[in-house]
Amino acid sequence: MPVSKCPKKSEPLWKGWDEKAQKNGLRHQVYAVNGDHYSGEWKDNLRHGKGTQVWKKTGAIYAGDWKFGKRDGYGTLSLPDQETGKYRRVYSGWWEGDKKSGYGIQFFGPQEYYEGEWCGSQRSGWGRMYYSNGDIYEGHWWNDKPHGEGMLRLKNGNRYEGSWERGQKHGHGRFFHLDHGQLFEGSWVENVAKCGTMIDFGRDEAPAPTRFPIPKLNLLDPDSVLQDALAMLTQTEEEEEEEEEGKRDLVTHLLRPVRLREEHSLSGHALGASRCQHLCSLPTEGPVCLSLAGLGDPVTAFAL
Repeated sequence: MPVSKCPKKSEPLWKGWDEKAQKNGLRHQVYAVNGDHYSGEWKDNLRHGKGTQVWKKTGAIYAGDWKFGKRDGYGTLSLPDQETGKYRRVYSGWWEGDKKSGYGIQFFGPQEYYEGEWCGSQRSGWGRMYYSNGDIYEGHWWNDKPHGEGMLRLKNGNRYEGSWERGQKHGHGRFFHLDHGQLFEGSWVENVAKCGTMIDFGRDEAPAPTRFPIPKLNLLDPDSVLQDALAMLTQTEEEEEEEEEGKRDLVTHLLRPVRLREEHSLSGHALGASRCQHLCSLPTEGPVCLSLAGLGDPVTAFAL
């Protein structure tokens, strides 16, 4: 008995080509139209897994983890050095959503770098900054600036320990003048020491001590004097805040008549439009009695 077989249907060529074009798994190198190229793992046409990206315009190279097309995980970013032509490491650490997040090290120069916590590509959390002039800051950061409790150790050995706000000494703190053998403790406002006490501290071991030691204070109650000074400082700050608030209230009071005139003008335009609409709806023949608000007695007019 003859056996008949149905011929297998052949799929269109474009389907095979489309499957080959889909990027999934490991690819050697894929170039973009602008010259950037990536080699590594893919998932659903997105960089996903381990891979290396090279940006042609800047010459930057990122090697590390990717997640759905964005740098996510641990990776290293490098830039070419214009003087030597070699690549230098700029950042090495953790990423999230294409931004520095978590612990990482940022190199700003040959002798200037930061190691610590990041959030949204900004230094936030605990970190230590090594400056090119030899100073070292260790403490808390917020919005890419020292903020909170921290210590700044200068190149000559002097150091500040205390509160910071937006990159400046602000609040209670202590400054150790180890080169002169003195210690200042008190309150700071925007990098300026406002009030506090200065005492001799390690004067015998200081490399360049002051000529004379600080004389003994003969006040009956020095603590109360310091407390009064702190109270005056606090009162001054409150007065400045009240003055700023008063200025804002004055501006609001001066702008109020202008706003009222604008509202009155808008309401006048609306009233005029309603009157015009009312007039247009009147009969076209015979006497008409009109009574307009704000114009006194009714007026008799004749429609032409």
